[in-house]
Amino acid sequence: MLAGTLLLVSITLLFCANPISQDLNYHNFADTRRLIEIPNTWNVLSNLPFLLIGIYGLLFCSRNRQQHAPYSWLVFFAGISLVSVGSAYYHWMPNNTTLVWDRIPMTIAFMGLFIGLLSEIIDPRIEPKILGPAVAIGVFSVVYWWMFDDLRFYGLIQFFPLAVMPLVVMLVPTQYTHGKYLLYGLGFYAAAKVFEAYDREIFKLINISGHSIKHILAAGGAFMVLLMIIKRRLKTA
Repeated sequence: MLAGTLLLVSITLLFCANPISQDLNYHNFADTRRLIEIPNTWNVLSNLPFLLIGIYGLLFCSRNRQQHAPYSWLVFFAGISLVSVGSAYYHWMPNNTTLVWDRIPMTIAFMGLFIGLLSEIIDPRIEPKILGPAVAIGVFSVVYWWMFDDLRFYGLIQFFPLAVMPLVVMLVPTQYTHGKYLLYGLGFYAAAKVFEAYDREIFKLINISGHSIKHILAAGGAFMVLLMIIKRRLKTA
């Protein structure tokens, strides 16, 4: 009920708001140093943890089939793996077109995480019905932004799962232990957004850009999800 109300409010605000264009200053990152022939070196290389975590998660979930959401967690870790490639490509040459390939993997990962959680809490039978459409909607939100320069739909796709997941974890009993790791992961992601917002200030302070640190923190969030998957067990009756 609460999630439905939040979704309704979010959609209402989406249609009431004016179109939101991509601020082109977003592409002007603080750290533009070039090392070993890699432009924006640290913003590119700081994506490596996504690749390592994503591949390990894919291998683990392939060998240890997740009982209630076998496909969603594979989609999540596949998205995390692709984030490393898409984000590195974007930071190699930052512009709106390359940003598409940064954002699409993120929406894939978000939708995999969100549907995996819903399937485990509500009913495993919903996963085959809604996982594909959810991923398609996420990808469409990025394509819509790129075609019409309007971030509203993409913003909803990012905001709604992140707003609902902590509520679900805290308010709805789950079948698994170690659900707190998901909250840790969301905390890492929230911290990543703060460092992203203060990219230049942090770079001036410690000579490492806030955006590079943002990548490490966001990967830390994915690592918390991986730890949750590895450590958790079904609760006894």
